[in-house]
Amino acid sequence: MSIFLDENSAIIVQGMTGSEGMKHTQRMLDSGSRIVGGVNPKKAGEELEFNDGVTIPVFGSVREAMKATGANVSVIFVPAKFTKAAVEEAIHAEMPLVVVITEGVPVRDTAEFFALAREKGTTRIIGPNCPGLITPGVSNAGIIPANTAPNPGKIGLVSKSGTLTYQMMYELGDLGFSTCVGIGGDPIIGTTHIAAIEAFQADPDTEAIIMIGEIGGDAEEYAAEYIRDHVTKPVVAYIAGFTAPEGKTMGHAGAIVSGGSGTAEGKKSALEAAGVKVGKTPTQAAELMREILVGSSASLTSASR
Repeated sequence: MSIFLDENSAIIVQGMTGSEGMKHTQRMLDSGSRIVGGVNPKKAGEELEFNDGVTIPVFGSVREAMKATGANVSVIFVPAKFTKAAVEEAIHAEMPLVVVITEGVPVRDTAEFFALAREKGTTRIIGPNCPGLITPGVSNAGIIPANTAPNPGKIGLVSKSGTLTYQMMYELGDLGFSTCVGIGGDPIIGTTHIAAIEAFQADPDTEAIIMIGEIGGDAEEYAAEYIRDHVTKPVVAYIAGFTAPEGKTMGHAGAIVSGGSGTAEGKKSALEAAGVKVGKTPTQAAELMREILVGSSASLTSASR
């Protein structure tokens, strides 16, 4: 089992004909993803060639691509100034899952296309400014390198940070993951920690959850409340930014501490009060997860083979 992305996922790539789109389409193919088309109105009707003789058709619109291929996932690799239009096109076409990789998307644009998605009620957005998501051994939608993919397993991972997603996959790759979701670190994102945790809680084959947050905002505090009230599975967390100076933006647009709020220590306290074990480093968080799963680690490793 997995969340959001499974063996039935048929992926199109908006912006596949660009250099980044081409590169990461190949990486997704290398991970076993089923890529069924690209979208570029100026190159509709063309076919692009990839390794091992794979050719992928280019369509003029998302709606056309969905009709021709049955696509149910779109990964977006377009410049920031065109991202809003690309996402809205996918929403109007009723694409079930849209993964927005682009960074630097204006917050107002994100707010507007997220509001449209909520109004229409047919599209889940992941991102923007995210690495995407991977269900190991099944499908990969985004920029997660194929050579970092962990074993399939029973841990669900949700993370604001792309690089920390990769590190945690490395740290716990032997135990394996059901799905790893990089939700992005912008102030407004389509899928939150809570939405992913809710899905992992409902997934019968996810036995434990690891959550990576960061300083700034109050998303992790809200997640702590949700975990306290609704989650029965063990949860481990890591909050990036324990040493970040106050008032300084650290990497992500949402990672800023101001007025004493949004600190790593404050988030750690809220999560621990909800029963979440919190590591002060990624490795420590991984060790906490291993301790929790020590009784079932043998079965986890067996299931991942």
